[in-house]
This record gives sequence, C-alpha cells and structure tokens, in this order.
Amino acid sequence: AGSRAGAGAATRHDMPDEQFNLLVETLEAIAAEHQRSVPQVALRWVMQRPTVATVVFGARDERQLRDNLAAAGFALTPEQVARLDAASARPMKYPYWHQQATFAERNPLPVPRPEAR
Repeated sequence: AGSRAGAGAATRHDMPDEQFNLLVETLEAIAAEHQRSVPQVALRWVMQRPTVATVVFGARDERQLRDNLAAAGFALTPEQVARLDAASARPMKYPYWHQQATFAERNPLPVPRPEAR
C-alpha cells in the first residue's frame, strides 16, 4: 500500500512473478528479523555487495529519506545475504554464461553464485 506497485504501476523486473514474490517474502522475513523496513534491507543488501562502490537512492519525502539512510546502521549476516542471493538468482545471460563456462579461472564471479532454483 502506498507504493507505485501497489497503485497498479507496471513493475520493471524480468523475474517470473513466483520468484519475484519469493524475493519480496525473503526481504520481508529478514526485515522482521532485524526490526527494519524492507527498503532498508534491500539497500543494505546492495551496500554489502563487494563489487558495489556506492548506492544512489531517491526519496519522496523526508520520512523516506531518513528510512533509507538507516540502511547504513546495521549489517546482514552471511546467511541472510545467501538467502537473498538465492531468492534472486537468475540464469546468466550471454556473454556471462559463456565466460564462466569457458574462462572461469580468468573471470571469477564478484560474489559466489548461489545455486539457481
């Protein structure tokens, strides 16, 4: 409720709906574990990626800005990151699947790839 998606706006993801819903449920569960908001967990997840140098986010109002900024005030456990990575895993697209299949030792993944569902 109160979101663009909740208002019927088209979502822009390429995941099957079932997987998207699983990812949202995983975000909600981890948010409850930390007593944080779902956006805080999503931002924290991105912030903890070893290949992410910075995170840029927008806010509708001061309340949302403060909520987003609070993502810097906690950390996800390795197990929680693994749960989110597994829920969001997608088959690699070309050229990545080809590079991994052919030159894995030269192109290590920035984050260990969880088993795809």
